[in-house]
Amino acid sequence: MRVLNGKNVFITGAGRGIGKRLAVGFAQAGARVGLLARSRAELDAAHLEIEQAGGTAMRFRADVGDYQQVCAAAERMRSHFGGIDILITAAAVQGPIGPMAEANPRLWAEAIHTDLIGVMYACRAVLPHMIERRSGKIIVLSGDGATGPRPYFSAYAAAKAAAVRLVETLAEEVREHNVQVNAIGPGATYTHMTDQVLQAGDLAGEKARAEALALRSNGGTPPDKQIALALFLASERSDHVTGKLIHVTDDLKRLEKRSLHPDTFTLRRIQRL
Repeated sequence: MRVLNGKNVFITGAGRGIGKRLAVGFAQAGARVGLLARSRAELDAAHLEIEQAGGTAMRFRADVGDYQQVCAAAERMRSHFGGIDILITAAAVQGPIGPMAEANPRLWAEAIHTDLIGVMYACRAVLPHMIERRSGKIIVLSGDGATGPRPYFSAYAAAKAAAVRLVETLAEEVREHNVQVNAIGPGATYTHMTDQVLQAGDLAGEKARAEALALRSNGGTPPDKQIALALFLASERSDHVTGKLIHVTDDLKRLEKRSLHPDTFTLRRIQRL
């Protein structure tokens, strides 16, 4: 069903992994897709897959850690397609794996820059036009560590938790401008990051290694569930949903109700005794 006919979606990290899956899914739903990634080869492959399936896409080779590059890509997409209706931030790096006491500080900071500052850069690049048009959807990919500790992946976990709080904060700032900002937990799924965990060996910890082995075997969360959640948040059905962290296993029917408690689907609160 082409539920997004006429809509323009700008996706960072669209060359591989979940970002690419969402790009293909949104193109199949009728959206015109802007693909942003650092790898030309991966961009070309994603673009070809979408075009061969009858979709429409543009490629932007850029680094989400460079604000000027992100802005230039967003401006090119607006000029070509007439605007950006939906932003999906999927670009992320794993960062150093292992005890933080032994982590390379430069690599740790670089992971924060990509996984958190890169989200801010993308949002900043599209928000003025969304506010001016009084319409827009922003979907930020969360991940392991956002709602609980993830030992040996401190940079990734810290960035993802901070990105969710950024979503909650930004959502309040732009609520009156009819722009909805949400985060999604896409669930454990097999990507290149899975292989990085396995390559790290003992540095990743026994629990993470076992989970990665299982993902390599079963693939993890099916792409159709991730796409369905993202499509819901990109549609008019979710115009009342903003500032939320929604997991792929959450009940979308519950989300469609307009009587959500303010603390529902948000970061954990510390209960005062």
